[in-house]
Amino acid sequence: MSQPAIKVEGLWKEYVVGTEQDRHGTFYDLLSSAIKAPFRRLRQLGGEHAEADRFWALRDVNFEVQPGEVLGIIGRNGAGKSTLLKVLSRITAPTRGRVTVKGRMASLLEVGTGFHPELSGRENIFLNATILGMGRKEVARKLEEIVEFSGVGKFLDTPVKRYSSGMYVRLAFAVAAHVEADILLIDEVLAVGDAEFQKRCLGRMEEVARTGRAVVFVSHNVSALRNLCSSGLLLRQGAVAGSGEIAGVLSDYVGAVANTANQRAFEPKVDAVGKPQLLCVSVRSPGRDMADALPGTTEFMIEVSFEIYAIEQIDVFIHCMNDLQQMIFSTGSFFDERSSTAPLNPGRHKFSCVVPGHLLNDGVYVLDVFLVLNRQQVVASEPAALTFRIADDFRMPEGWHWRPAGLIRPQLDWICEAIPKGC
Repeated sequence: MSQPAIKVEGLWKEYVVGTEQDRHGTFYDLLSSAIKAPFRRLRQLGGEHAEADRFWALRDVNFEVQPGEVLGIIGRNGAGKSTLLKVLSRITAPTRGRVTVKGRMASLLEVGTGFHPELSGRENIFLNATILGMGRKEVARKLEEIVEFSGVGKFLDTPVKRYSSGMYVRLAFAVAAHVEADILLIDEVLAVGDAEFQKRCLGRMEEVARTGRAVVFVSHNVSALRNLCSSGLLLRQGAVAGSGEIAGVLSDYVGAVANTANQRAFEPKVDAVGKPQLLCVSVRSPGRDMADALPGTTEFMIEVSFEIYAIEQIDVFIHCMNDLQQMIFSTGSFFDERSSTAPLNPGRHKFSCVVPGHLLNDGVYVLDVFLVLNRQQVVASEPAALTFRIADDFRMPEGWHWRPAGLIRPQLDWICEAIPKGC
């Protein structure tokens, strides 16, 4: 196995909050610090605010990034994501632990990092690229490509202090993305760019990964992380709360996995006595335990049980959404011409449908379930009636290392045939 591009072992980072930092820039600063020092030591010996002044931004973080791997780091604000990138890029030193980096690294952590506001865009390209380790000849050779990617060519000789935040990011990312580095670190700054530029940046990061270089990408954009990254790291209060395949990490992040279950029963509603009532919603896969995640390559069944108290024409209607509340599909028993159109007798009934394999991509899904009277009126509804998970059992073809992306993952028939010239 190849040596990791990044290896983090037992990483801790502590900050001191609520206290002044020693500044000895002038004689007054030095004198003031010397006068205050005995009182600070007395407070520390007395234990006053000892714990409150200590804040662990990172707590025993361990992970590896392999060459060619795209690692997505996600977590709530304050989870330690940006601190981790600053430690990786050697902007700040860890309090404890070790970070081993193999190869040349380029990073884009904050808007305008490495830029001088009084210099022009052209001058800042050379300055920033030099900071990232590029030689002057290398920068000159790639200058046209960098400018074209950034889209700021018209303002290339304008001081960057007059640039918008979006222009800052476009130029900074263009430089970082064209450094021939082994590792690329990208923070959430891409959120400043417009949708078209973000798409171009994600495409560039995919190109970088395909060349065998490692990418570490911090973002709150779940869709971008799902489509771009092969693995993920979830941080919570400075500690690793989850790691592994990106789909599972993102599911942990949105909090849906804790609520997943393949079957759910409903209590009768006292305010709907005599009206149609939902009894149970379940998903089943042949040969699988009810507690298991469903496979993505084989079919499974959705079952909806309900009870009615009069002769009525009742149908079931379902919304299937992913954990981002994006509609994947909707279906109803009345869409199937083979389903009975006759009214149902009082009692308990069950509708079921089969979802084919190779339809849903791996991830967490939510079912909204409705009972419809005479195909016109919703008489019972359960938003988020059931949450279930599709496990990624898709087998990668030999030589191909990228998982299928998208909301669905159909298995389509492909045909290759020889054709005459000119067609």
